[in-house]
Amino acid sequence: MKYVVKLGGAALEDEKLLHLCGKAIFDLVSDGNQVAVVHGGGVQLTKTLAQMGKKSEFISGLRVTDAETRDAALMVLAGRVNKSLVAALGKHGQAAMGLSGGDGHVFRARKKKTTPDLGFVGEIAAADPRWLDAIWMMGAVPVISSIALGFDGEYYNINADEMAAACAICTKADALVFLTDVPGVKGADGNVMRWLSLKEIPALERAMVVSGGMLPKLNACKDALTHGVKRVRILPAGAAASLPDLLSSRVEDGTEVMVA
Repeated sequence: MKYVVKLGGAALEDEKLLHLCGKAIFDLVSDGNQVAVVHGGGVQLTKTLAQMGKKSEFISGLRVTDAETRDAALMVLAGRVNKSLVAALGKHGQAAMGLSGGDGHVFRARKKKTTPDLGFVGEIAAADPRWLDAIWMMGAVPVISSIALGFDGEYYNINADEMAAACAICTKADALVFLTDVPGVKGADGNVMRWLSLKEIPALERAMVVSGGMLPKLNACKDALTHGVKRVRILPAGAAASLPDLLSSRVEDGTEVMVA
């Protein structure tokens, strides 16, 4: 089976959570699965920008990215965060290969057209999974930072949830799992929705029940499900140990997003 696991938020900041996630990914590979990890690093990037004297601004959950912010994203996401994840997997004896979406032209980007303009924020325009297949053939885990190279030669900051969906689609993954720092998608009553169909999402958005960073996440869920990915789940990072059981048994944590 093929899994794409997106890591972000507290899972990248908390050493115990990172250890837990690394162990779950190691267990998945040990069971004979192929796993790709896609990661963000927004918290770390915001901290670095603050140290540079730059204030972070977000619109609909997406970071406004000028040239200086883009260069910082390259340094933080494709550098420190990426290599820390490779090291976390290595602690469990799992070989991993860190790369950005621009390496090997695995993912190509185009500028995301928005009003107002977000700067060097991109969306995935093309994907070539051959390098990921080669890494899997060697028994390793590709660890991909959410940076992609445009056809114009510029690097673009990609929302990590969107990158994870694109990765799941191009590799024909069986499951896409978002390991997050929230318990799942909460309904109007404040309780986690164990099951969420795509047709329910627009009403949640209109009522502002979901907003901010959850918006691109749910859009990524929709993109994956409508392009052939069989299972999509938003799972709290603290429940990462249930990853190996996701496709074979009932998992109570998080939110399962379904077509209908």
